[in-house]
Amino acid sequence: MNQDGDVLKSFTVDNNLPGSEFLRDQIVALADKHSSQEIQIGMESTSVYSWHPAMFLNEDKELKKRQAKVYTINAKLIKRFKDAYVDLDKTDDIDAWIIADRLRFGRLPLSMIMQEQYVALQRLTRSRYHLVKSLTREKQHFLQHLFFKCNAFRSEVESSVFGNAMIDLFLEKYSLDEIAAMDIAVLADFLKEKSKNRFSDPEGVAKCIQKAARSSYRLSKCVEDSVDILMATPIETIRSIKAQIKQLDKAIERLLSGIPNTLKSIPGIGPVYCAGILAEIGDIHRFKDQASLAKYAGLTWSKHQSGKFTADETNMIRSGNRYLRFYLVEAANSVKNYEPEFRAYYYKKYHEVPKHQHKRALVLTARKLVRLVDALLRNDQIYTPRRKVNR
Repeated sequence: MNQDGDVLKSFTVDNNLPGSEFLRDQIVALADKHSSQEIQIGMESTSVYSWHPAMFLNEDKELKKRQAKVYTINAKLIKRFKDAYVDLDKTDDIDAWIIADRLRFGRLPLSMIMQEQYVALQRLTRSRYHLVKSLTREKQHFLQHLFFKCNAFRSEVESSVFGNAMIDLFLEKYSLDEIAAMDIAVLADFLKEKSKNRFSDPEGVAKCIQKAARSSYRLSKCVEDSVDILMATPIETIRSIKAQIKQLDKAIERLLSGIPNTLKSIPGIGPVYCAGILAEIGDIHRFKDQASLAKYAGLTWSKHQSGKFTADETNMIRSGNRYLRFYLVEAANSVKNYEPEFRAYYYKKYHEVPKHQHKRALVLTARKLVRLVDALLRNDQIYTPRRKVNR
């Protein structure tokens, strides 16, 4: 399509290397034929399916000579633009026409094309994100089975259910009566051995476990055997996922060491959070300012205003990069534990409302962190805490 909206050519290509090369040749030929001063290539952002053609067209030498710009546009934005037209069918040809017309319209959104080092890092951090979500689900399943097995355990025992000693105790498939009748010294020795002496008071923990066993409902042998099997399954899955996360963390740290950045100078932000944020941002200069970065992360709130009325309560936008939002929120939760300024800000926001205090305060703290992240990356600056002046 040219700038006047006239369709110059329409054809179909396969989503593979030969298909992209053919598409490149057609674009170059048409640009030369019509003496085009500007080339814009647009496609819907469809996860892994759009990544290869987008990277190929972005890095192609012939297209670079002509300063072609490649845009991967959110499918929701394309749909909203299409809604402005009346009664258009849903076909591949029409969808391609809509994307081309959106490019002609201008005011284009930020292109998501990033350098390869950020893409490699992004693959690792996004995989880690999904593993963390899977780990959370498996732990929830395990806790449900644990309540069947020993419903008083979590109220009586303060130690983590997912520590090595506790996990090994559950895998032994002891009945509640066997645990309750076990000699305290024997149970304490078991805990010391499995935890590698990490319990400060193993006998005290052993007494709490026995109290929980005595206070819990008893199951029939049939049901208890089934629950033991159900408890063992998520335990093995949890251990496997933890091992995979540990392996990814090492790979992330290795790759991150080759990407210069100043985010690790912020107290509480280690290699994983740093990598997760950098992988989604890429080059900070792709963003106009910290506000556009916050919007990209989905850490902004919609406005509701009409005339002299402005709503006091508004919802956070539902769009945005969920991975960047996740790592910013997790990083903010860590930073507030190390940095007094962020801790004070978190508790200030925490006490402003009676409901959803932690969630609201944490998201607002993450929004504050966006400003810091933007400033450090944009200015290539090391984080320096604000100095307090004694009076």
